[in-house]
Amino acid sequence: MPISIEIIRVFYPTYDYRQRPTLEQLRDGKRTAPVSSVTEDLLAEDLKDSPDEEAGIKKSTTSVLKFGWIQGVLIRCLLNIFGVMLFLRLTWVTGQAGIGLASVVVLLSAFVTTITTMSMSAICTNGEVQGGGAYYMISRSLGPEFGGSIGVVFALANAIAAAMYVVGFAETVRDIMWEYGAFITGDSLHEVRIIGCATSVLLIGIVIIGMEWEAKAQLGLLVILIAAIVNFFVGTFIPPTDEQKSKGVVGYRYDVFSENLGPDFRNGESFFSVFSIFFPAATGILAGANISGDLKNPQAAIPKGTFLAIFLTTVIYLGMVWAAGGCLLRDAVGPVLFSAGNASTIVIPPTNMSNISSTESILQILPITVDSISNCDVNNGTCDYGLMNDNSIVGTASAFRPLILAGIFSATLSSALASLVGAPKVFQALGKDKLFPYLEFFSKSYGVNGEPRRGYLLAFVICLAMTCIGALDVIAPIISNFFLMAYALINFSCFRASVADSPGFRPAFKYYNQWISLLGSLACVAVMFLINWWAALVTFVVVALLYTYIKTKGPDVNWGSSAQAQAYRTALTTTLKLVNVEEHVKNFRPQILVMSGYPRNRPALMDFVSSITKKQSLLISGHIFTGLMSDHVQHLRSNAAYKWMNNRNIKAFYNSVVAPTFRIGTQVLMQISLCDKNAPNNTNQNFTRNMDAFDLKFGVGILRVPEGFDVNRVPDDLIDASEENETDDEYDADSEEEVFVE
Repeated sequence: MPISIEIIRVFYPTYDYRQRPTLEQLRDGKRTAPVSSVTEDLLAEDLKDSPDEEAGIKKSTTSVLKFGWIQGVLIRCLLNIFGVMLFLRLTWVTGQAGIGLASVVVLLSAFVTTITTMSMSAICTNGEVQGGGAYYMISRSLGPEFGGSIGVVFALANAIAAAMYVVGFAETVRDIMWEYGAFITGDSLHEVRIIGCATSVLLIGIVIIGMEWEAKAQLGLLVILIAAIVNFFVGTFIPPTDEQKSKGVVGYRYDVFSENLGPDFRNGESFFSVFSIFFPAATGILAGANISGDLKNPQAAIPKGTFLAIFLTTVIYLGMVWAAGGCLLRDAVGPVLFSAGNASTIVIPPTNMSNISSTESILQILPITVDSISNCDVNNGTCDYGLMNDNSIVGTASAFRPLILAGIFSATLSSALASLVGAPKVFQALGKDKLFPYLEFFSKSYGVNGEPRRGYLLAFVICLAMTCIGALDVIAPIISNFFLMAYALINFSCFRASVADSPGFRPAFKYYNQWISLLGSLACVAVMFLINWWAALVTFVVVALLYTYIKTKGPDVNWGSSAQAQAYRTALTTTLKLVNVEEHVKNFRPQILVMSGYPRNRPALMDFVSSITKKQSLLISGHIFTGLMSDHVQHLRSNAAYKWMNNRNIKAFYNSVVAPTFRIGTQVLMQISLCDKNAPNNTNQNFTRNMDAFDLKFGVGILRVPEGFDVNRVPDDLIDASEENETDDEYDADSEEEVFVE
């Protein structure tokens, strides 16, 4: 029966429950912890648990705010996917690509996000998902190098996405103000910047107030957004007015549908440039994962909420593409200014000719037909309305235009809120992991919910800077590459974990496939280069530089990544292949078992033997404890020897055994080291007392050092304070040391 920490706490109240009791302690019924040795005090740093383990032991008694799958994932994903593109750019995508290719754009985005969600679901249902969302999943799967580099990129992408949504909101406000003759500066770009900066300040204030208030605001915005979508579909079935017809809203017509079915790329646009503008609309799938630390059950909530959000949004996006393509013209002249002499009149082509007075100064009267409305020559060769020219045509086609404006405000502001909440969470997770020197400042938590207020300010500054660009079509392709890179690594994380075949990778979500994940990863990379090859290269260079920095820094973390599992599998497979490899003198390597004891006590001996192997062949450092196993069980599992050898740049294995005598221990070490082709063929031991090396056909050579190799006699974490007076069986500083080589 497994022994839990709670049982240990009850029966062994004074025992350090971070270290499980030995079998002897359980058998004898000892209820007191062993007396601390001098070594434990001196080397407490080596034995101390990591901060993550200590945090796992502590249980908070304070009630914190946690969300379910609907409010925490579904609503956030819906609001983030139904962002600025829904009302302001989807009609433009339909006009450029046509109904057919626009549907392909939507389905391709859904394909990429669905595969990514499958991979994400497999990873997040494999274990506990803490704060940090995509960064946490990638870093714990691929390791700190990939996780840290993509974490920075992903956090920046979220902060920049907030700016994109704010700019979309500002464009709509500017158009409304100009429609009613209200101006701030009169310059289109400057007004977007001013409105956007003011909006960013308002949003960051809402976010800082708290997650609970922000969640309530999201629910209200979703209701408005749904009403606006319904309002558009209802409006397309209402017979259009004369003014609507002049602006390109002609109702459902077969000839309009046929005309809009194919593509009509203009101004240098192509399928992938249009895709790059639309794709940020699909990036909202990580809105729920970004606050994984605030979910009640992220393993169940993230897959359920995200898949449902992708399905609903894809259906609605396709519905709006087909509705817009079936009843809206690509180009429309709108109300045209006609002039005759000094008189001028704005004429909307009438349906009732009797309403036109013969005394009116009219240059021409146009009948309302699709050809006349889309004839841009009437207006000096330009059309200001229609799918290609009017980003607000959704409001024109709707049943009640103010509700569409409310929907635009809801979609843009809700998406901006979600991004401003998600980015600081990633910054906070990066700071807690201490992968980058300056991000640790943003790891501080505030309140019972651990709010990253410093991260909020960092995201606000980035959002404000990008808002000053003031152009939605410039910002969108930037974040497309960042999000595609994150998606590619999420898919690759699932593929790598599956291929490594680690027993620790057993996700509860079964509807994934490693090859589909690989396909998703390659598709994301391909789309990055098809959208903009130089921007993709820049993204790869940024990630590579961050990866190199973390790799060089070598953070002291152990997250059980798939890279570790793959390294073991590769080593095991290669070792098994060696069984069938025949030996040859040209491939001979000296493989040495050195009876060094604890390596730090005999550094010169280790250096000498290492100079023989030269990091190109096997070197095993053997350490023999004499006595009972119960006296040394804690020391047998120590990794301190590896730390010392790494610091001294010695590539070797360390193996320790407990035996009644030194000779028996030597025999045990030599026998357990015989692992087929990787078995030592040389040994170092006290030759005058032990002839067993010859029996096992080890090569023998003798090195005599009168003063001995012992340098350090201070007990370390492998030698208790009670062992300061070692017997001759263990080692003798004045004895000769023999090194046996072939």
